[in-house]
Amino acid sequence: MLRRQSDPLAIEVAPRAMPVRQLSNAVINRIAAGEVVERPASVVKELVENAIDAGARRIEIVTAAGGKSLIRVIDDGSGMTRDDLELAVERHCTSKLDEDNLFAIGTLGFRGEALPSIGSVARLTISTRTRDADSGWCVSVEGGVVAEAKPTALSAGTIVDVRDLFFATPARLKFLKSDRAETNAITDIVRRLALAHPDIRFVLTGSDRSRTDYPARDGADADVMRIADVIGRDFADNALVIDAGREGIRLEGLIGRPTFHRANTLQQFLFVNGRPVRDKLLLGALRGAVSDVMARDRHPVAALYITLDPAEVDVNVHPAKADVRFRDPGLVRGLLVGSIKQALARAGLAANTNSARAALEAFRPDTAHAHPNAQAETALYAQNAQNRAPQAAHVPGAYAQPAYGGAGVRPAGFSEGGQAAFSAVTAPSAETRAFARPEVEGDLDRPLGAARAHLHENYILAQTRDGIVIVDSHAAHERLVYERLKAERARSGIARQMLLVPEVIDLPEEDAARLLAAADALAETGLVVEAFGPGAVAVREVPAVLAGRLDVQGLVRDLVDDLAEWETTDRLADRLDHVAATVACHGSVRTGRRLKPEEMDALLREMEATPKSGQCNHGRPTFVELKLSDIERLFGRK
Repeated sequence: MLRRQSDPLAIEVAPRAMPVRQLSNAVINRIAAGEVVERPASVVKELVENAIDAGARRIEIVTAAGGKSLIRVIDDGSGMTRDDLELAVERHCTSKLDEDNLFAIGTLGFRGEALPSIGSVARLTISTRTRDADSGWCVSVEGGVVAEAKPTALSAGTIVDVRDLFFATPARLKFLKSDRAETNAITDIVRRLALAHPDIRFVLTGSDRSRTDYPARDGADADVMRIADVIGRDFADNALVIDAGREGIRLEGLIGRPTFHRANTLQQFLFVNGRPVRDKLLLGALRGAVSDVMARDRHPVAALYITLDPAEVDVNVHPAKADVRFRDPGLVRGLLVGSIKQALARAGLAANTNSARAALEAFRPDTAHAHPNAQAETALYAQNAQNRAPQAAHVPGAYAQPAYGGAGVRPAGFSEGGQAAFSAVTAPSAETRAFARPEVEGDLDRPLGAARAHLHENYILAQTRDGIVIVDSHAAHERLVYERLKAERARSGIARQMLLVPEVIDLPEEDAARLLAAADALAETGLVVEAFGPGAVAVREVPAVLAGRLDVQGLVRDLVDDLAEWETTDRLADRLDHVAATVACHGSVRTGRRLKPEEMDALLREMEATPKSGQCNHGRPTFVELKLSDIERLFGRK
């Protein structure tokens, strides 16, 4: 409710007329700063991008108080002359833009707004020197006031100091987050730029953080090495290589296996012509590509690089330059979705290294709940394992004696807590007749080996040449049935059911237009929509498998929301996949049913021949592989 005019806080509905006037340069710069300089991380992004454009091979970023009190960027780039330096702090002055072609932008910076915007709200100092100059030059800008350039001693390159950010607009400080949050935001910006440019060394340090150093990488594997540096070796070990092209567009990078996922999208790094972006089209395509191998509340880890003609993409749609617009968005989305799905299909069987590591950790001694001398026993056990004679293991009753430190000291191989898990493995819970079957030549060399037992009526224990494999039979069979259902649907098409009475849905005209533009794609998934006057659509056919249990109104409105946010119609396909997944779940081997030896082997062989069988319909792994060398280390044999 609006306040009464007598109220001192009342809203002035009809403001008094004021004459039109020209804003001062200081005010203009501060308004521009509100768009360009959102937070300290925005300053770091602009300054580091300038250093990259200058050809720097080493860039050091120093921060204090989350960038609020200090941001310093040091580079060894080409530097600037005095004339260039004086122009660089003026509005709309840049060396990176061709006035004859505003859409062929090949540099990270191009607007000519960053430095004057920063100088208008902070204390900015720029020191620079070209490689062939006798000395450098320094210029200061404080609250929009530019000082005269002065000579300075400096090696080739540029040093930019930004102090007391937003001192000229103190109200902006109230909207910044904590120092830790701002520090993390700066770290994320540097990580993304480091991923985009593996040939440059990035050093991130300061009083508010520990030192981070990403060394320059070169060679054919430079991108992979930098990805391992930034995201982690675990990701590199559990990732699939993406390398595809179509009609002048190149897509390269890594995407994590479906069993290697996260709870949010913060570990998704997308780049267009070396520029980090957070584009909804690309994020939606990435989500759609893994929709049938990962739960909806989980997100893949990815580092993907798109390269195309700069004229085919518009990077000038937002001051932060995080959003882009493609001339042919359908082509880009199709390339991304198709290449990822092909990579998943080609991946074959491979266990998630994290799953194996977690399994091994579960077998290790439980030091937290062990007796007080557990740590000492562990060390003593390892020492004795190295020193004992080879024949000691064959001495009858050797492990029945307190051979590791006297009375009260027990071997620490498996803790009591770990051994308790095996107490439930009684005779009725295991099917071991597979041992009585004749050995099939070559089974041990197969990816999933030869079945040896069915434990707890759910887990297949298989032996390989160099380890063991534990398979969740229910989850694995569920995936196999699901893939068979999808393949059958792809062969025969999606059956459609005509509605006796078409469902008419009123929508805003722009939403109706979006839906009708996607009518062909919707028809391929069994939903037929037609225009029904202005701002309305009529649904005439629905997928037969969903007939009678489909909220048509709700589905159409969800599709409209997806088109507005993600520019995709994947929701209907997800519904169909969900039906297939439900059927697969109810039609698969139930937990509690004991499998025969031939059934276990048949399941293993079908998993080896079926794409995406390494994870269930929810993204969980269907098997865990333990190498013999790792198992031997558990027992102190290595």
